[in-house]
Amino acid sequence: MNHVIARAGFRRLSLGVFQRLIRPRALKIAATLAAIIVMLILFGVTRGSLPIPASAIGKALFMPEALDAQQITIVRDIRLPRLLMAVLCGGMLGMAGAAMQSITRNGLADPGLIGVKEGTSVVVLTLILLFPSIGLVWRPLAGMAGGLLIALLVMVLARDLSRPRFILVGIGVSWALSAAMGIFITTADIRDVQTAMTWLAGSLHAATWPLLLVALVWALPAMIILYLTARAADVALLGNQVANGLGVNIMRLTWLRFLAPVLLTSASVSCVGSLGFVGLMAPHMARFWLRGGQVALLSGSALIGALLVLVTDTVGRLAFAPLQIPAGIVISLFGCPFFILLLWRRRDVL
Repeated sequence: MNHVIARAGFRRLSLGVFQRLIRPRALKIAATLAAIIVMLILFGVTRGSLPIPASAIGKALFMPEALDAQQITIVRDIRLPRLLMAVLCGGMLGMAGAAMQSITRNGLADPGLIGVKEGTSVVVLTLILLFPSIGLVWRPLAGMAGGLLIALLVMVLARDLSRPRFILVGIGVSWALSAAMGIFITTADIRDVQTAMTWLAGSLHAATWPLLLVALVWALPAMIILYLTARAADVALLGNQVANGLGVNIMRLTWLRFLAPVLLTSASVSCVGSLGFVGLMAPHMARFWLRGGQVALLSGSALIGALLVLVTDTVGRLAFAPLQIPAGIVISLFGCPFFILLLWRRRDVL
């Protein structure tokens, strides 16, 4: 038995009564991705309109008296929250896409392609322009309600989560909501329009520590749900009859793993706007590099999603300085060809 496990690339990890099969290759890849993310954060903190020496990072965090007020403000209040927000939102969207693709058994599924982002954007945009006094903590809650409502509408219209019609209906609803937002923006005050357009483009320039905390608070429950239901989701991939026979409640599992991605996506969109295609690309890359079950897929998608947003935000911030291009626009430049390629590969089943 151990020989078969070893040939499959697994190793047995035993800690007392706790035993688990791990894949050393997947752990190495995940560790490499995490190390790259850390290095990019350090690089991003030191680069900008005012270069900061790497030694100033530690001083700004632990010995602020050794630096001047400008360097402390740039490191602690501007660059570090922005970079950590990019990592968090990228990880949230990556996990949301992985969970959505697994539960629908459709490699094209992504909360951003079924109207969740647009539904969230409509609600949050309404709060920003019409009710600006409402606190930031309520944005994800209101956005989640809007995203969930649109997701349920797409479910009702498509009638089947596992068929390509689910994605096509979602795209149609997304475009309808985008048109509604376009009408709303063209009739609003020009100052409000500037704020709305920057937010809708997926810009992280307004990231702050309170906003990062809000995103984290709303993201943690959804992440925990996805990891707690990971084993059941692996069993569900064998088919509903087999899963029911093994004691998996398919209905409850479907709702939990459908609601969790909606919550993750809504929290991300509510805080930084639309970062399209992250939830579509990250799971496919994770399957190619890490393989494995749902735990590996979720973890890999989170790391790759975080890396995608971090890289694109850094490129948009530095490549054309002092002009800053929102990360959502840079991601779309890569995501659109990726989506077209996936559609082409699945052209016989659409």
